[in-house]
Amino acid sequence: MRVIESSELIINNDGSIFHLHLKPEQLADKVILVGDPGRVEVVASFFEKTEASASNREFKTITGYYKGKRISVVSTGIGTDNIDIVVNELDALSNIDLKTRTEKSEHKKLTIVRLGTSGALQPEIDLGSYVLTETSIGFDGLLNFYANRNKVSNLEMEAAFIEHTKWNPQCAKPYFCHSASNLVELFSDFTTKGITISAPGFYGPQGRVLRLPLADPKLNEKIESFNYNGRKITNFEMESSAINGLSHLLGHDSVTICTIIANRVAKDAKVDYQAAIKNLIENTLNKLATL
Repeated sequence: MRVIESSELIINNDGSIFHLHLKPEQLADKVILVGDPGRVEVVASFFEKTEASASNREFKTITGYYKGKRISVVSTGIGTDNIDIVVNELDALSNIDLKTRTEKSEHKKLTIVRLGTSGALQPEIDLGSYVLTETSIGFDGLLNFYANRNKVSNLEMEAAFIEHTKWNPQCAKPYFCHSASNLVELFSDFTTKGITISAPGFYGPQGRVLRLPLADPKLNEKIESFNYNGRKITNFEMESSAINGLSHLLGHDSVTICTIIANRVAKDAKVDYQAAIKNLIENTLNKLATL
C-alpha cells in the first residue's frame, strides 16, 4: 500500500489538514461550499446546534445540525485554484488515514453543494432567481492536469463548443462536467437548470473590459448563441467546473446553485441580494435534511 509522503500531504502539528485546519472527525458527509467566509456564519445561523469550527486564511468551516442532519459549511474563497485545495482536502479527510498516510480500503462519498452568486447570459433569466448548474464548462484548465479528465468530460459537447466559438488555442482547453443527477433532481423544484461557465477570472475571462482589450471581443456573443441539443449556456461563475470535475474523479456527488445578481445581456445588476441568498440557504438546507 502506497504511503503518501509528507511533502504531498501536509498535516499540521495538531493533526489537522494543511489548509482547511480540519480534523477528520470535524467534517460531515454533507458539505455546503460558499465563497465568502462571512457567509459561513449565515448558513450556520440556521443550525440548531454547532459542534466544530476551524478557520485559516479564506477557509472557514462550521459543522452543526439542521433538522437532526449533520452538515458542514466551508468557505472556499474565489476561483477553481482554491477549489483544487478544498475538494482534495475534503476527500483526504474522508478517504485517507492521516496517521498512516494511506488510502482507506472503503471510500466515503460526500454530498457537496456549492451556493454562490452569478451573472446570467440569457435575457429571460431574472435577477434574484436561482440557476442550478446541470453542466459546468471549465475555462480554467484545472482538470487538464489530472488523469482520466476525458472520462468525466462530455467530449461531444466539448467539441461542439470549440467549433462554435472557434476556440483560441492559446487558452486552456475547456471541459464539460455534469452535476450529480440525484442532486439535480433534489433541487429542481425551486431552481432553473442551466449550463454554467466557470471562468478563471472576473474581468477579461468573463468578457469585461476596463483598460485591457480582449483577445476575442466576440467570445461572449458566441457563448450566448451556443445551442447544444436545445440547451443554452445560462450563466458565468468561477468554481463549479472544478467542483464537478474533481468530485466525479474522486467519487463524490456535487452540484452548484447560484443566485443571479446580474444579467450580462440586459446590462442590469441586483446590488441588494442578501434576502435572496438567505432564502436559497434555507431551501437548500431543507432539501439536504431529506437525505
